Amino acid sequence: MNQPVKLERSMKRKHGSGGFGIEILWPGLARRDQGDSGIGAIGRIDHARVLPGTVVSMHPHKDDEILTYLRSGRVLHLDTEGHSEPVFNTRLMLMSAGHTFQHEEQVQVDGGVLEGLQIFVRPSESDLDPIVQFHDLASPYSENAWRLIAGPSDAPLTFRAPAWVHDNRISAGQVTGLPPAPAGEISRLIYVFLGQVSVGDVTLKTGESLLIDGSEREIVAQQQSDLVLFTTDRAAPTFKGGMFSGNALAA
Repeated sequence: MNQPVKLERSMKRKHGSGGFGIEILWPGLARRDQGDSGIGAIGRIDHARVLPGTVVSMHPHKDDEILTYLRSGRVLHLDTEGHSEPVFNTRLMLMSAGHTFQHEEQVQVDGGVLEGLQIFVRPSESDLDPIVQFHDLASPYSENAWRLIAGPSDAPLTFRAPAWVHDNRISAGQVTGLPPAPAGEISRLIYVFLGQVSVGDVTLKTGESLLIDGSEREIVAQQQSDLVLFTTDRAAPTFKGGMFSGNALAA
């Protein structure tokens, strides 16, 4: 893939009821000829907006690596591994579901409206042991610099997968490149959580994203913008049968 592919917000599937609402992005749907709803290890990205007091009751996952990345709100996390922990915009969580895992999320009334991403990454193999990680950030935002959130090694949170997640809050008028790409057959997804940027002749607004290869790109912030960058090695092994991260186009 040499030409960037824009993923419009209209490509997302809206889902929810009551105080719970998400916009689901399957990044592979931009390349339907590949027969895969994901791109490498990046299986699915849910942009969630949940009202205070909402409870997402105990439910299962299997063979999903699930990164909870919040920008606002506060949630109490409970799981079958025995954790009872708060998660908020400076405390992130990675749930590696493995062979058996369930969790519940209680959106706290005193935290306001919850908004963030639930990122479903494909593990390198199935039936691994369940593990839950937490990480405290020094600041909610990384100002005009790419910050590594999660990766397969040397990262605050560790994926059991060939995937990397960075974030960056770019000031209006600033121009930035991308962090160096790892070796491999690299695909990257630039996701605009909030704001508006241009990448070459493509303009991206809130909720839109751009699928690119590992080449260097220049991003211009047309207004203050919160970006999340997803990187994966398409040639590395991944298990595509995860409960949420798996290939939704599979028969």
